[in-house]
Amino acid sequence: MPAPRTRQHTTPVAAARRRRLRADRARQLADLLRHQVLGGGFPGGVLPHEEVIGADYGESRNTVRQALDLLRAEQLVARQPGVGTVVVCQKYPHALDRLMGLAETLHPHGRVTNEVRTISPVAAPAPVAERLRIPPRGEVLYVERLRRLDGVPLSLDLTYVPMHIGLPLLDADLENNDVFRLIEETAGQPLGTAEITLEAVNADAHSAAVLEAPRGTAVLMLERLTHLADGTPVDLEFIRFRGDRLTMRGLLRRTL
Repeated sequence: MPAPRTRQHTTPVAAARRRRLRADRARQLADLLRHQVLGGGFPGGVLPHEEVIGADYGESRNTVRQALDLLRAEQLVARQPGVGTVVVCQKYPHALDRLMGLAETLHPHGRVTNEVRTISPVAAPAPVAERLRIPPRGEVLYVERLRRLDGVPLSLDLTYVPMHIGLPLLDADLENNDVFRLIEETAGQPLGTAEITLEAVNADAHSAAVLEAPRGTAVLMLERLTHLADGTPVDLEFIRFRGDRLTMRGLLRRTL
């Protein structure tokens, strides 16, 4: 029998390969190195020599240098004379697959404290009233907090709570407690689910100043509507996270 013919690459496959060769290989390598940097993958916080990285990933030394430049621009690594490239920024993991307050989420990494900048009953704007299922212009408790981990600013939280839940919060210790735990105590039942939207936005002048971030820098914006176990919406939040200090993580399952 004749030997099977070797299938040759078709024109589209060859074109795709050429496009990949034209791609920014430095950015591809930076993505892979970033994962190791944030995951503690380099013992002692020191990255291997450029030649070692190049050999490990099959990249040229120039590509490695460009990738490290990208990470330096993100202020994740820095060059130290006599040492090499070292990790200089630690990001804290924030889970997206569990409904937890920030202090609960970051408990293994330090102490979360809250600076209560504003707390006051207000007439609910129409979108807030609609989502919290209260009468138009109904009263809600508005709370604005700057949240820190061991003194380092992490997020600016703007929270709306229906007044029958929010009234006890006026006398609560909001500086040292998550609002979630206080809501559960007031409502007499646990929280159940939350609808979230996560996107990147440019920090306005006020947010940047409070978070001690450069004006116009990108921050992670989390919009979250939280419900009690019985389905009642009780907490609408707009949270601006410093993206250089937090990384969002979760475990997603596909069900068909």
